[in-house]
Amino acid sequence: MSVEPTDTQLLYTAEQAAVLLQVNPSWLRKKATARTIPCTFIGKHLRFSPTDLKTIIAAGAQTPTEQQKH
Repeated sequence: MSVEPTDTQLLYTAEQAAVLLQVNPSWLRKKATARTIPCTFIGKHLRFSPTDLKTIIAAGAQTPTEQQKH
């Protein structure tokens, strides 16, 4: 029996996720340990799913503000 991960089952390490998000792995680990970003702990191993990464990106999105006219 062969088990192949699908896109929805794929999990990234903090280092891999940090490359995709263009942030420091230490930032991801700190936020994950504080439970302020979505992640998965498998035993003591920290992992991020594609959905976790999308949620982290969406949470950081800023809507443009209108410039005030003088």
